[in-house]
Amino acid sequence: MKLPDSKVAGYANVFIFPDLNTGNNTYKAVQRATDAIAIGPVMQGLKKPINDLSRGCSVEDIVSTVAITACQAGAE
Repeated sequence: MKLPDSKVAGYANVFIFPDLNTGNNTYKAVQRATDAIAIGPVMQGLKKPINDLSRGCSVEDIVSTVAITACQAGAE
């Protein structure tokens, strides 16, 4: 609505949650209900790359999160 001529208008696939707990619960529920690939939560704005894994995460979740964290570390 704010940028109608944007190349990504109407195609956003990013959700922003008010806190880590809400984001983690919601994305895991959607992931499991839809068989979607979900990576996160991914934290930004910290001095060092730090991301979160829940106790119920899968091996694929761990690999994806490590890959994202490595990319964040390489961008420093």
